Amino acid sequence: MGAAQPMAELWRGGRLESVHAGHAAIVDAAGRTVEAWGDPGTVIFPRSSCKMIQALPLVESGAAAAHGLTDRQLALACASHSGAAIHTGAVAKWLAAIGCGEADLRCGAHWPTDIPARDALIRAGAEPCQIHNNCSGKHAGFLTLARHLGTGPEYVESDHPVQRAVKAAFEETTGETSPGFGIDGCSAPNFACTLEGLARAMARFAAATGSDARGRAMLRLRQAMTAHPELVAGEGRACTELMRAMEGVAVKTGAEAVYVGIVPQQRLGIAVKIADGGTRAAELAIAALLVHLGVLDRDHPATRRRLDAVQTNWRGIETGILRAAPGFPA
Repeated sequence: MGAAQPMAELWRGGRLESVHAGHAAIVDAAGRTVEAWGDPGTVIFPRSSCKMIQALPLVESGAAAAHGLTDRQLALACASHSGAAIHTGAVAKWLAAIGCGEADLRCGAHWPTDIPARDALIRAGAEPCQIHNNCSGKHAGFLTLARHLGTGPEYVESDHPVQRAVKAAFEETTGETSPGFGIDGCSAPNFACTLEGLARAMARFAAATGSDARGRAMLRLRQAMTAHPELVAGEGRACTELMRAMEGVAVKTGAEAVYVGIVPQQRLGIAVKIADGGTRAAELAIAALLVHLGVLDRDHPATRRRLDAVQTNWRGIETGILRAAPGFPA
């Protein structure tokens, strides 16, 4: 990575306590980087921020249409959900509809981050299953595509037709040849690209129309996300709250402090990476950039929980503030 730029500061007692630095890029529909902070050429793993790219083959191949997938299901294909009943119930029904079950998933199991869902499992003396995995919607999409293509069950293998299709879509939308991949938390390959390449892909989603198959697929996925923000993340989560605060703008988080934005009004794509992996800084950075572009109200409650966010302790006493570093964004 090149030199990162300070983006978020935590102040306590009138003193600067912590600083998060990172990289960000805003790219237009022509693929040009119009604004950047830090090093936009930094090579990153997009992690879950690129799920809408991973879902492109599901739509473009005709698999989504053949299986009658709804916009709610496509939103789940792009989701890092909380494992609430609204998420797990929908994924379970989706799997049953394509003749699959939980055992066909390859994402692994973890406890839901949704507190009521977690507590219900504990009270029942039950363990979480793979459907509780935040990526189970993406994997249901992978399984749907695998069934449509008539391929084998190990759809997360890098040489499987599903992942070959994902890689092709990833390289075409970023405009780059990926230098390689890492294995994501859900066991699927996660292809690397530059930060500005990721923003370029988001700009293509932002500018998409129904003029061709790729554009129709991008448009449908973007609209599914913004129509169902509660499925893309969950109650109290930044993706859900920020999308609800805007009109038609899609945002998506990824592990290790990656964030993307799709801004159709201006045909712009945004990508952010915080160097130290701090989620609070990534949420501040995407909110600051959306305010900078004029599509997010700085005084909206969803914004104020991330940008210029007053910090309180367990007694409700104000202890400090999380705010943008000087010069970010300019």
